[in-house]
Amino acid sequence: MDIYLLEAIINGILLGGVLALLALGLNLIFGVIDVVWICYADIVMCGMYAIYFLAQYGVPLPLACVIAIIGIAGLGVLVHLLIIAPVLHSPPLNQLLATGGLLFFLQSFATLLFGTDFRNIGVRLPVLEVATMYLSFARLIAFAVSLIGAVALYLFLKRTYIGTAIRAIAQDREIVGLMGIDDRRIYLVVSAVGGALAGLAACLLALQYDVHPFIGNTFGPVIFMICVLGGLGNMIGGFVASFVISQIIAIGGYYGSTELSYVFAFTFFIVLMLIRPRGLFAP
Repeated sequence: MDIYLLEAIINGILLGGVLALLALGLNLIFGVIDVVWICYADIVMCGMYAIYFLAQYGVPLPLACVIAIIGIAGLGVLVHLLIIAPVLHSPPLNQLLATGGLLFFLQSFATLLFGTDFRNIGVRLPVLEVATMYLSFARLIAFAVSLIGAVALYLFLKRTYIGTAIRAIAQDREIVGLMGIDDRRIYLVVSAVGGALAGLAACLLALQYDVHPFIGNTFGPVIFMICVLGGLGNMIGGFVASFVISQIIAIGGYYGSTELSYVFAFTFFIVLMLIRPRGLFAP
């Protein structure tokens, strides 16, 4: 195999780890609350700005990441209380308009506060040379932490009482009220967990990308495409679809360009939606 093609495949796998983490957060929220957070990638942007400014004021990077994760978890709760809860029983179009409006608000507010400058936390991690291939150490860290986050989420959902309640609501939200489960409390927990996953993704992306008000536009459409491809609310399907899309982007970039690779990915998505409208892994 061409060594450069192999390098592209490995980089695609590493990219897929972060995309999978983002897809897990969005699918968790949709699967339980039944609302798509169109603004999810822009919440990640808020986390990246938090890490940047904390680092600028001398806060050690690990502590800045912890603060950002907790802060974005809190932001997730606020989004639910202020934006989602009032439209929870409204038609889906109203819910999309509400979260879409929040997306534009976050982008405009960030532009007003910070301008459109690209900002970098200034951490320079080495590039590893393995068998004449060059692999980003930042991407290796991001991939490893993403997998740890995914495993932690799995254990939380499988081994805890709250996790069991979350899975119960996702399976049958009409019955769980009869079992003594307070769905409003569970919605807040899910929003906090989804926000924490966004905060963790912000920490990993801040190591690799500059932050600016519109960085959510880079990842938002891809994350949404992954979730739909895997079946909205299907966390395993979204996890697998993340690596499918990341490989298309990586290999497409090898044979063409970065812009063309996204054309390949969206073309693949459109064709699959014509064949399986409910998603690749939907029953």
